[in-house]
Amino acid sequence: MSVALFLSVFLIAACGLIYELIAGTLASYLLGDSVFQFSTIIGCYLFAMGIGSYLSRFLRRGLVARFVSTELMVGLVGGFSSSLLFLAFAYTDAFRLVLYVVVILVGTLVGLEIPLLMRILKERFQFRELVSHVLTFDYLGALGASLLFPILLVPKLGLVRSALLFGILNAGVALWSTYLFRGQLGGGYGLRVGCLLVLGVLGGGMVFADRISSAADNSLYADEVIFSRDTRYQRIVLTKWKDDLRLFLSSHLQFSSRDEYRYHEALVHPGLAALPGARRVLVVGGGDGLAVREILKYPAVESVTLVDLDPEMTQLFSRHPVLSALNQHSLTAPRVHVINADAFRWLDSNADRFDFIVADFPDPTSYSLGKLFTTTFYRLAAKHLSSGGLLVVQSTSPLFARQSYWCIVETVKQAGLRTYPYHVYVPSFGEWGFVIGSLGPYEPPSQLPGGLRFLSARNVGEMFVFPVDMQPVEAEPNRLNNQILVRYYEQEWKDIAR
Repeated sequence: MSVALFLSVFLIAACGLIYELIAGTLASYLLGDSVFQFSTIIGCYLFAMGIGSYLSRFLRRGLVARFVSTELMVGLVGGFSSSLLFLAFAYTDAFRLVLYVVVILVGTLVGLEIPLLMRILKERFQFRELVSHVLTFDYLGALGASLLFPILLVPKLGLVRSALLFGILNAGVALWSTYLFRGQLGGGYGLRVGCLLVLGVLGGGMVFADRISSAADNSLYADEVIFSRDTRYQRIVLTKWKDDLRLFLSSHLQFSSRDEYRYHEALVHPGLAALPGARRVLVVGGGDGLAVREILKYPAVESVTLVDLDPEMTQLFSRHPVLSALNQHSLTAPRVHVINADAFRWLDSNADRFDFIVADFPDPTSYSLGKLFTTTFYRLAAKHLSSGGLLVVQSTSPLFARQSYWCIVETVKQAGLRTYPYHVYVPSFGEWGFVIGSLGPYEPPSQLPGGLRFLSARNVGEMFVFPVDMQPVEAEPNRLNNQILVRYYEQEWKDIAR
């Protein structure tokens, strides 16, 4: 009996934390700024748990029935929380409101659970043992959930099915409790029927989870969604319309197959073509293999090392027939070595030097991405440059995010590198910016490899000339301890959205 009781504590603690993690992760995917989203969601959730704990004092009779009912409500609301939030983001303008209503409601219900259970158990255990055991299993459940969530649940089940699975566990605890406490409950027939109904509804949600996700995705994206997956690090979505294939990472467009060649030619060739002796190249980010495709156009390059955090990203672009055809099977080329690791940590632990380094990260929409645009990161990258080597950084739009762009330029400069900013027009994005960093002088190349669709020796030099509305503006460098770039970026794109 004791084992069963404390296993219940373990399970309800795990369920409660999973719902909190799902809300924070989903908000980070859809809204960006992971630090802000997790901070506010955790704060609201804990506040709501305090409300639930306070409200439990007013429940004096039928405690077992109240506990079972609470578990069923937590199971329903928490289990369908990710489905509701995805649909709210896709179909309404009230996502933030729905998000915090769900967080507060689930938090309040979770706050009721432990006080009710402790009052139910107080006649079976001494107070000291009761508090010790309940809190121990409560914390163990939280630990178990925090480990399972990134390692197993999100990569294997996704956010929708993970929430539904733990909703089923909550409902299972409710049904289990009608038997564990049958002496205190009385008949309990109606509650058991209610438990079975809730289990059936949640089970149905598991069966139709893909349809729920597809409904949200199809409304959120203009074109047909042909692939979607939640990974430990991001949400990957591919859409297609006629011959246009688009990649979205956590709702942000990364490329359109119709014009990505403009971006990737501009990213790679102004730097690499200026280094006729380049033999070793490093790409950090760029898990789609499109920058690597351009690098492989140089026969003199002997090895390309690609470091990308997400193994599902590199596997997808290595194995998917359409995507691997788009990058011309670059990720499986003999000269290419793919490493799945955090670029920051990998650079810190690796001593290799490279003639050319490409930093092809998504825009700094969160602090986890912003760290890859800091003086600390660029100093670290500079240590891996060979004599005469070059670093190139994708640097967002100098037109739509002007201060963000020049912040990145200033950050590279503050890292001890000479800077050579340039820009290109990509129809899917508009004006887009890059910056070359070097230890010595740099001149745009006079010759380029054959087979390019956009760049020529004539227009390379023109990319380094900025019109009046993209000229430098004052911006602070982005440092690891303040990440001002993330704030610049968020404010500028928010102003554009208005």
